[in-house]
Amino acid sequence: MKQNIWTTYNENELKELQDITDRYKSCLDAGKTERECVELSIRMAREAGYRSLKDVMEAGKSLKAGDKVYAVNMDKMVVLFRIGEEPISAGMNILGAHIDSPRIDVKQNPLYESEGFSYLDTHYYGGIKKYQWVAQPLSLHGVIAKKDGAVEKVNIGENDGDPVFVITDLLVHLAQEQLEKKASKVIDGEKLDLLIGNRPLGEAIGDKEQKEAVKANILQLLKEKYDMDEDDFASAELEIVPAGRARDCGLDRSMILSYGQDDRVCAFTSLFAMLDVTEAKKTGCCLLVDKEEIGSVGATGMHSKFFENTVAELVAMTEGESELKVRRALMNSRMLSSDVSAAYDPMFAEAFEKRSSAFLAGGVTFNKFTGSRGKSGSNDANAEYIAALRKAMDDAGVAYQFAELGRVDLGGGGTIAYIMANYGMEVIDSGVAVLNMHAPYEVSSKADVYEAVKGYRAFLKM
Repeated sequence: MKQNIWTTYNENELKELQDITDRYKSCLDAGKTERECVELSIRMAREAGYRSLKDVMEAGKSLKAGDKVYAVNMDKMVVLFRIGEEPISAGMNILGAHIDSPRIDVKQNPLYESEGFSYLDTHYYGGIKKYQWVAQPLSLHGVIAKKDGAVEKVNIGENDGDPVFVITDLLVHLAQEQLEKKASKVIDGEKLDLLIGNRPLGEAIGDKEQKEAVKANILQLLKEKYDMDEDDFASAELEIVPAGRARDCGLDRSMILSYGQDDRVCAFTSLFAMLDVTEAKKTGCCLLVDKEEIGSVGATGMHSKFFENTVAELVAMTEGESELKVRRALMNSRMLSSDVSAAYDPMFAEAFEKRSSAFLAGGVTFNKFTGSRGKSGSNDANAEYIAALRKAMDDAGVAYQFAELGRVDLGGGGTIAYIMANYGMEVIDSGVAVLNMHAPYEVSSKADVYEAVKGYRAFLKM
């Protein structure tokens, strides 16, 4: 087993570790959706002196070394830049992570009543074990966009006094047939509907002619709180996530239990490092993207042109408009594709190859390759780049480990690394090892969170 890095810390390091992980837990609580993560990131960036790139452009101003700007894409994707001493065309140091997490989404025609219960029809997002999402408290986050242009924020189930929601499961007394099913079939995707009400509209009590009175009551409550009609579900984005806060895990409080640590443990640590590093020769970048869990597709995923277009704007404002310099900037850059890795779990040792596994409290994790079965879909980083990273981490006193995702023929996973590598830049997967990946509640080590921040700071200074 690799060294447990808790044994290496002095008193000052333990204090910094605690400060960072307390801040991290607060960010997890405030950012349970990609929109909430973007809003929080912008607020933190502005407090650190970052300006909106859009505002700078509209004012007709140029950018110089030391300037700090951010750009936003559809409120679901954000990128921060700190302009370095070297030209952007000489390359950037990029920290990239995703801020979407597996969850359950509300459909566009969702509200219905069945046998005195009112439900929201759903579709799950990303890779989940469906049976893990039943019979536990859930909250509802998102936005309702109205035809008049107004956008109402929704956050129900997180505050004291809020109601919560649930997806019901069959009682064990009647579950003999259910328990004989494969785990993937125990709960059908179409049965992941959210229970939201059971009380009929007040005027309809005792009126046998009234139909769908429970649904009518829900609609009245939505009208009172959000001025929302049933048709407004069509232009709403509502996400169902576990209710509750990030908590210390273990009697020794060495771990963190929370929803969404894949990949917000890398997103927030990248953001912390970006805000901490104020001087560096190369332009630093923190890129937080959406849609990774479903293939990085769409206008807010890494496959979109948002990042490339934003870099083009920066090049134009610092070196003059040049398509060639934009291509050079991307090709000459180095990136940490910061995503979580599977932590070795002795309860499921058969799924891992121990020598090549990441361990909790083992430090920041580097994955030379991801993909599945024969490295399919992987970036597979260059040896020379890895050697340079090893030196940078060693010089900064960062604890790190190299790992792969499970046994060779068992499965695998993907990140945004291969997409950025298409530009010809040096990219490697780097992040924090977690237990319970993609479950409603995931486990990370506070020590690894701390080392990730240290490692990302060191990378930005390379």
